[in-house]
Amino acid sequence: MEIKRRKTRQINVGGVTVGGGAPVRVQSMTNTETADADATIKQVRKLVKAGCELVRIGVTDKASVRALKKIIAVSSVPIIADVHFNPKLAIDSFNAGAAGVRINPGNISEENITQIAREAGKRGVAIRVGVNAGSLQKSLLKKYGHPTPEALAESALGAVRLIATAGCENIKVSVKASSAGATIDSYRLLSQQTDLPLHIGVTEAGPLLSGTVKSSVGLGILLAEGIGDTMRVSLTTDPVQEVMVAKEILSSLGLLAKIEIISCPTCARTETDLIELVEDVEEALAKDFWPPIKVAIMGCVVNGPGEAREADIGVACGKGRGVLFRFGKPVKNVEEDDYFEELMKELVTIKKNWRERI
Repeated sequence: MEIKRRKTRQINVGGVTVGGGAPVRVQSMTNTETADADATIKQVRKLVKAGCELVRIGVTDKASVRALKKIIAVSSVPIIADVHFNPKLAIDSFNAGAAGVRINPGNISEENITQIAREAGKRGVAIRVGVNAGSLQKSLLKKYGHPTPEALAESALGAVRLIATAGCENIKVSVKASSAGATIDSYRLLSQQTDLPLHIGVTEAGPLLSGTVKSSVGLGILLAEGIGDTMRVSLTTDPVQEVMVAKEILSSLGLLAKIEIISCPTCARTETDLIELVEDVEEALAKDFWPPIKVAIMGCVVNGPGEAREADIGVACGKGRGVLFRFGKPVKNVEEDDYFEELMKELVTIKKNWRERI
């Protein structure tokens, strides 16, 4: 499947290019108390290790701003301040070194949006206009009756005009709803009306399982249509999980090269504890960077040998023993107790050779 991505303007967020042919950037947000700088720094580092490229942090008061400066000083990725209601916190965040700010036109006045935009324009920092269905302006709710896609788009584009007029062109836009269908419709409409880069996400998607499914459907459809320049999967869980799900969505569409595990769902023909083996391998792989290779862990004679043969590294598990494949060829028989160890040996060797080549 080849995805033709929508052409957008390119902006710069703290040295990270967004839009204009740049890769779809993975973003997440900390859920620690921002004023607790140490805890927030620790979480930022976990997000970065998981593959997060832009981190958003809620700025709610003066204590948050003081901590923000400390966090930015040690962060290896751009930090975006999330500001609601109080425009002064946005400008204070710029002074603290934030690479960008997210503002919501549903709770910041047009006058204050203009004030923030003037400061952002002077400093060359980015603004995301983040419209949410749950916090739309009362005037638009009265006009449309509900937070319709037309209402979300009108809110976003009105703020964009104010920001551009004030001298800031480093803008990206989002129009999120908690429904996958409403989110899809909103972004489709918005993408027809602007060439600004779009940040996509299903907001308040829910807990890990249902939120992952909802986000995968909504964001997967948009990305397959070429819509989306940055993305966040919003889940009620550890934000590291948001990053991991986002990367899997991108990888499944061929938009991100990463290590991939192919494994069967198991059935009556499975003659080993495949679920435990797959979980052990997945946990081990999550602890480090790995080149974009395919690993097959299969449990029966129907598809096992074929999938293992097509992968870079694979094991076709049988009763008590299995066959290890390397780049399409069977290389050895492996005892059941050694599946994990033998797979990891092969993967470590591939990683070592890959790093030497680059």
